[in-house]
Amino acid sequence: MTTSAKLRRGDCPDFPAEKTRLSPSAADFPAGKTGLSPSVPDGYDVERIRGEFPIFRRPIRSRPLVYLDNAATSQKPQAVIDAVSRFYTTDCANIHRGVHLLAERATEAYEQARAKVRRLLGARRADEIVFVRGATEAINLVADSFGRRFQPGDEIVISALEHHSNIVPWQMLAERTGAVLRVVPVDERGEFLADEYRRLLGAKTRLVAVAHVSNALGTVLPLEEIIALAHGHDAPVLVDGAQAAPHLPVDVAALDCDFYAFSGHKIYGPTGIGVLYGKAALLESMPPYQTGGGMIRSVAFEKTTFAPVPCRFEAGTPDIAGAIGLAAAVDFVEEIGLEAIARHESRLLDYATERLSAIAGVRLIGTASRKASILSFVLDGVHPHDVGTILDAEGIATRTGHHCAQPLMDRFGVPATTRASLGLYNTRDEIDALAAGLEKVSEVLR
Repeated sequence: MTTSAKLRRGDCPDFPAEKTRLSPSAADFPAGKTGLSPSVPDGYDVERIRGEFPIFRRPIRSRPLVYLDNAATSQKPQAVIDAVSRFYTTDCANIHRGVHLLAERATEAYEQARAKVRRLLGARRADEIVFVRGATEAINLVADSFGRRFQPGDEIVISALEHHSNIVPWQMLAERTGAVLRVVPVDERGEFLADEYRRLLGAKTRLVAVAHVSNALGTVLPLEEIIALAHGHDAPVLVDGAQAAPHLPVDVAALDCDFYAFSGHKIYGPTGIGVLYGKAALLESMPPYQTGGGMIRSVAFEKTTFAPVPCRFEAGTPDIAGAIGLAAAVDFVEEIGLEAIARHESRLLDYATERLSAIAGVRLIGTASRKASILSFVLDGVHPHDVGTILDAEGIATRTGHHCAQPLMDRFGVPATTRASLGLYNTRDEIDALAAGLEKVSEVLR
C-alpha cells in the first residue's frame, strides 16, 4: 500500500522506522531554495543571506534596521513566506482524513515537514516528532502527560538558567503531585555548576529539565555530562532547545536526550509552530495531552481508543501552514549549514563582546566560557528600558527586561538587562552601530 493510500485511510499515517516516504506530489511544495552556495569557513556571504529577508529593505525610523532581538523571534526569509502563501493560495485543505486531491497534497506536505525536522534533529524515526505550538507547549505536554506518573517526594531537577517556560510547568506539576523541585545554581559568570548538579541527583530524581542555551545569558550547558549523569540515576532528560536549534547543530540521538523542544519562529520559521522530540518508547507510554479529532483510533460512548504517536498528541486541526513554513526554514538553515552559522555567530559574538566591554559603564551579565548568540548587559546609572528606547530611535532593535528569567536576574542582583541577540544575518557593522548607540545613550543619560 502506498503512503498516500495509508494517509487517506485513517486519522494517522504509519511511520516507518527510518524515513517517511512521500509521493511525487510532495515535490509541488518546494524546499524553499535560496540560491545560496553552501557556506565554507571564511566564505560566509552574509550580505547575500541578508538579501533573502525582505524586512531588511524596510527602514526603521528613517534608518536601516539593525535587528538584534533574535532570541525573542527571528525574521523570515522569502522562502518561508512563499511556502506559507503557496499553501493557502493553491493547496489549502485539512490533513489525514480527506480523500480528495487537495487533502492528499496537504497531508503529504505536512508529513514531509515532519520528516525534515527528524533530519534536522538527528532523530531516528519520524514518529518521534510531535508538532506543537512552540517550545512552551512542548514542555507543558511533557509536564502534563509524562508527569502523571509522579508521586509525592519525587524530584525534578532544573537549573537557575531556565526560562519561565521551563520553570512554571514543573512548579505546577510539583503542586499537583507533591513532587519537589530542585535547582542547580550558577556561578558569577553564569556557568552551570556541575558539582552541585551531581549532588542534587539521587534515587528520587524522576526528571531533569534544562536549557541547551540560556535565553538570557547565552550560556551553553554541558548537555553530554548532564544527560549521562541523569541516566546513571535512571532519570530522563528534557532539553529546552529554543535558543540552540537556530544556532548550533543538534543531534538528539548522539546526545541521547529523552525529550527536546524548540520553536519554529526562532529558527526563521512561522510563529505558532514548534516541535517536541521524544524517544518513541517514552511517547508511546504517555497518555494524550489534549483530546479531540485526529488523535483517536476509535470512539464509542463506552470507550475511546487513541491513535499511535505522534498523532495521539496532535488533537484537532494543526497549524498545517506553520509546519510547511517550518520545513522551508529547515531547508534554508541547512542549505547555509548550521556549522557555518555557528562559526559566523561565534566570531560576531567575540567581536561584540570586545566592542561593548570597551564602553565605559557597560557591564556584561553572563561571561561563561561557552556561549552562543547572546549578549546581556547593563549600563551603569541607566535603566535598560531607557537604553532600549534610545537604541530604537537609532533603528536598533534589542530586548530589555527580565527575559522571562526572573530568578536568574535575581541571582545577579539586577531587575533587568538589555539583551542583544544575534542571528545568521547580523554583521560587524551592526555591532558597530550598537556600540555607537550605547555611546549616545551614555551621552544623553549618564
